[in-house]
Amino acid sequence: MLDVEIVSQKELCWRGDATQVIVPGQGGSLGIMTNHTPFLTLLEKGQVIVNDAQGVQRIFEIEGDAFASLSANQIIIVADTVEYDSKA
Repeated sequence: MLDVEIVSQKELCWRGDATQVIVPGQGGSLGIMTNHTPFLTLLEKGQVIVNDAQGVQRIFEIEGDAFASLSANQIIIVADTVEYDSKA
C-alpha cells in the first residue's frame, strides 16, 4: 500500500492509502505501485490518478510548478494548483 499526500500551495488536498498512483512525468505518464524504486521527479501539468485502498479512482488536475517524491512507499505530490475532478 502507498501512503499518498497531494499538496497545493494553499493546503493539503488529499491524503490516504492507495494501490496505484499515476502522475504526468516530463517524459510521459509514470505509474507507481507499492515497493517502487524511490525517486524525485518534476511533473507536467495534467492529471494525477489515484486508485485508493477502497477501489475508488480519484483524479486531480495539477498545474504550475510540480514535483513528486517517493520513498519507503510514501509519495508526496506538490503542485502550485491542485483541483479535485469530482466529475471523474
